[in-house]
Amino acid sequence: MEKENSGKAFDLFLFRRVMAHTRPYRITFYGTALAAILLTVFAVLTPVILRETIDKAITLKDEAYLLDLSLAMLGVLIGQVVCQLLFTYYANWLGESVIRDLRTNLFRRMIGFRMQYYNKSSIGVLVTRAVADLQRIGEIFSQGFFTIVADLLKMLAASAIMLIWNWRLALIVFAILPLILYATRVFQQKMKVAFTEVRAQVAQLNSFVQERLTGMKIVQLFTREATESRKFRDINEKHQNAWLKTVWYNSFFFPIAEIVTSIAIGLVVWYGGLQDITSLGTDNKGVIFGFILLIEMLFRPLRQIADKFNTLQMGMVAAGRVFRILDTESRIEDAGSLEVPHMNGAIAFRDVHFSYTPEEEVLHGISFAVEPGQKIAIVGATGAGKSTIINLLNRFYDIDSGQILLDQTDIREYRLASLRRNIAVVLQDVFLFADTIAANITLHDPEIRQEDIEAAARAIGVHEFISSLPGGYQYNVKERGTMLSSGQRQLIAFLRAYMRNPSILVLDEATSSVDTYTEQLIQEATEKVTEGRTSIIIAHRLATVKKVNTILVMDKGHIVETGSHQELLRKKGYYHKLYEAQFMAEEELA
Repeated sequence: MEKENSGKAFDLFLFRRVMAHTRPYRITFYGTALAAILLTVFAVLTPVILRETIDKAITLKDEAYLLDLSLAMLGVLIGQVVCQLLFTYYANWLGESVIRDLRTNLFRRMIGFRMQYYNKSSIGVLVTRAVADLQRIGEIFSQGFFTIVADLLKMLAASAIMLIWNWRLALIVFAILPLILYATRVFQQKMKVAFTEVRAQVAQLNSFVQERLTGMKIVQLFTREATESRKFRDINEKHQNAWLKTVWYNSFFFPIAEIVTSIAIGLVVWYGGLQDITSLGTDNKGVIFGFILLIEMLFRPLRQIADKFNTLQMGMVAAGRVFRILDTESRIEDAGSLEVPHMNGAIAFRDVHFSYTPEEEVLHGISFAVEPGQKIAIVGATGAGKSTIINLLNRFYDIDSGQILLDQTDIREYRLASLRRNIAVVLQDVFLFADTIAANITLHDPEIRQEDIEAAARAIGVHEFISSLPGGYQYNVKERGTMLSSGQRQLIAFLRAYMRNPSILVLDEATSSVDTYTEQLIQEATEKVTEGRTSIIIAHRLATVKKVNTILVMDKGHIVETGSHQELLRKKGYYHKLYEAQFMAEEELA
């Protein structure tokens, strides 16, 4: 779908852009940075106090000084704990605040995209961007940038103190560093390959489980349970092996890192002690103990900094993906200024040309007019362009040329929200959210009261059906309305449209795929809902459009015939052929 990165090891421009989102939280940002600095100070004070304790208080047997140093050590430990707590909490808080803002901006951006963007984009990828990738960006702050900075400060401070205390011992430690750096680099490369394999196996496992659960009816109808279980066992085993490879590398690296650290400590103790014994230097007992702590401060971050930099880099890659969506220009231009609470409902298409993709025109000079309160039907074979007309009327897409007028005004002159508030659409494939029936009707509009919903339901004859459900209007229909039949979902969609009190009503295949009883309810609801308002009915079932004022017959993006049902039958043209073919098919099925 898109390039994963720019090819740079670290994109500084992208990093700055991520950091720009911390501006509303400057105080927290600088406070977290200060906590990182204080952590370094407290970490360095520990070996300093320890050296002073051994060289002065214990050697000179100064009890008062020993007590003072012990209290100082306690204060340092308390300060370190407090700073670590504040650092961990606020680094995570900052990350979560940034991704909350980014996720809000991203969602707001996505719901404004034109339909054409979604036609070309994977919904699964967009969900990943809005959830998993944004969480990776949060890890830039909680496990990446601040942690790396804190570790680097500790390493620099530890190195400086080592050189100040005893440059010979410091050189011994620095001579060991290449070993752990090399081991860390090899480990990083191996883990990168291993985690790539893990992610591939996780994706395959998720895909397999999702497909089988979604298609469970097919699995059981064709008795494929045993076969699918064997496939799953194989995939699951590959997933296990991929993870075990990461465990294997960890099992090697961390003992090696511990051995290298122990070698550095052993050499420091040996050479420092040798200096004392042979009188090559001053008393080194406190320095040796301090060096042991400083070596841990220097080597421990090195063992982890590769993973932390990987976390930072993965966060930057995720940020690049998210920013690409935020930078996408795929919005319907909302430059209109007219805000109309209610329209008369006059519609006019004048020589409208439209194509979803360049040089593949779908509508070829469509022209027709609908008077206020008039009912028209649009019929034709699949792909004739019927639903495209509705998409253009709602400005889900903009036309290539021509003009679409509502109440003698170009639809581009209306504010987009005002235009769509005046048009209600009932689709063939009704989408319901995983919420209550009442919420699916009102779409959480606070101005619609429960009494209004029930009154509207009684008016179009669906109150009895809704009341028969457990919980009535508070019945949760679950994801996509799976707890309801297709006909029941259609009735909910009719009520949802009726509650908007639209100037124009569009029924797009609204009576297909329903049982006879539900179709009767829908027809009764249709008569009530369409009463006194402009209505456009798109249908394959020609029996449902006999009572409309005018029928537009479409074929391959052209309007080929216009007239009433009887007029079109008398013409013996394209509509007559459609009607005869459908009538004969219904006779054969009967």
